[in-house]
Amino acid sequence: MAKPVSDLAELLATMTPELNEQRVAFLTFANGLNPFAPADTIGTFREREGLTVAADLNAAEASGHPILFKAAWITLTVHSDFEAVGLTAAFAKALTEAGISANVIAGAFHDHIFVPLDKAEAAMAALKALQSGAGPKP
Repeated sequence: MAKPVSDLAELLATMTPELNEQRVAFLTFANGLNPFAPADTIGTFREREGLTVAADLNAAEASGHPILFKAAWITLTVHSDFEAVGLTAAFAKALTEAGISANVIAGAFHDHIFVPLDKAEAAMAALKALQSGAGPKP
């Protein structure tokens, strides 16, 4: 595995956004229990109000549980360092200027951006413009 990148210029030049085929639903469970199988769970986050679950959209719709947000999932394929400064601000600015909301989860290797389903292509265009240097400057 390549060494994590922390330099902002290198992160932006090599972030290479990738639109995942899997669509995602965000749900919450006050009891703190995730009802989805591990294969259908993208991620979880425990908050004082309950457990937030990012799950496969098809599984979430079939479950009948209320869905808070339906999202397209974009992965920045650069191996970003947890201590890197500025990447989130830079892509948040690009998406903000395009009028696109974004929810972000950082994994050990990559940043994952969840955008409204109907904004996926516009988000990809904004991120690619940022990567090419044509987007907003951080």
